Amino acid sequence: MQETPKQTVKGILLSPEKASLISKVKNTALLKKEIEKAKEETTSELLEAVIGGSIQIGASDVHMEPEKETVKLRARMDGLLQDISVLSKEEYEDVLSRIKLLAGIKLNVEDRPQDGRFSVFMEGEEALPIEIRISTLPAEYGETIVARILNPKSLISLADLGLRKDLLETFKKEIKKPNGMIIITGPTGSGKTTTLYAFLKEIQSPEVKIITIEDPIEYHLKGISQTQVSPDKGYDFASGLQSIMRQDPDVILVGEIRDPKTSKIAIQAALTGHLVFSTLHTNDAAGTIARMISLEGDIKNIGPAINMTVAQRLLRKVCPKCLVLENVSKEEETKIRKILPEKTLKQYKFSAKSKIAHAKGCEYCNFTGYRGRVGVFEAFLIDADMEKFILNNPSIADLQEKAVKDGMVTMMQDGFIKILENVTTVEEVERIMGEE
Repeated sequence: MQETPKQTVKGILLSPEKASLISKVKNTALLKKEIEKAKEETTSELLEAVIGGSIQIGASDVHMEPEKETVKLRARMDGLLQDISVLSKEEYEDVLSRIKLLAGIKLNVEDRPQDGRFSVFMEGEEALPIEIRISTLPAEYGETIVARILNPKSLISLADLGLRKDLLETFKKEIKKPNGMIIITGPTGSGKTTTLYAFLKEIQSPEVKIITIEDPIEYHLKGISQTQVSPDKGYDFASGLQSIMRQDPDVILVGEIRDPKTSKIAIQAALTGHLVFSTLHTNDAAGTIARMISLEGDIKNIGPAINMTVAQRLLRKVCPKCLVLENVSKEEETKIRKILPEKTLKQYKFSAKSKIAHAKGCEYCNFTGYRGRVGVFEAFLIDADMEKFILNNPSIADLQEKAVKDGMVTMMQDGFIKILENVTTVEEVERIMGEE
């Protein structure tokens, strides 16, 4: 007798009826109601409500945080955590055991961190499964759990990143070059992986061999060879990159350059006919060069190897259903004029009588005033003139100054342009970028 899907699937299988029920969860208030109803049912149904409902409202992570008497349940939406429910200790223990079982984590280990993953499937649908990455951590009142939701729908095209028209054309041109390196920088959670995957989707074709080395593999892409580091087995970015070079790739994605050896191999790959995409943790595009030099990179090779450096952040977009256009205040006008050059202000016909978006809040956006996020970017190309400049080992400030002089639009300026386009607000740009 043939096995049913419920017996063969490793993860959560949502029936059409359950998926239909969860699809009605449009905000955190409705999610809380769904969780409260599920508490009366089985542990499996409670977990389905928590994970399925969180997927439905667009959460990127679900946090379960044990406190002295209860367990707080929170979801990260558009980069900010929101309370969604409270579990009893008994409910939490049952859910924890269920999660560990699904994620392949040891049930009886509570004194050290563990990682695992499982998938959420929609029964009867052809849609790709949604992967859930689990992390547990010992804490004072029990193990805290973070479930990262890796929804394939999060993978967007280059055109949907929020790039200005001029920057979109630059990106399209640079990612089709046969060799060199493009480095994306920014803190954790700034959308670097989304941008890199958008690059891969744009250039993917049967004629191009693309290999990635990641930590971990977040999204599975068809037609691309993906490999995951395993440091405990001696397979790290450096050794993995060396092996990839023997696989005759055209394009290599290195999840992160974090040590001198990986940096040197990536630079050599870029100099010997490969196109290399990678990330670094720096504050801005200009900081990339200093970081590469600090990783013992040969300064003579850094300029010729790198084609473009990009820095990015994510801003919340004003909710389209409740945004209000109001006259710009005197304080807002002063800030906008301080950040943006006169040429840009004229382009957008900005004046003291202009209207800009302000966040209000409605049911659709969980009463936050914002729904969804968009990237803000700064990028500069390394041409012959910039190569010579880099050979002098300039400071980050000097490099930034030259890049701006050569035409680079800073992330702060990009954010303020999105204010003039009514995509976001002054408050949101200052929350992410700080005040100047």
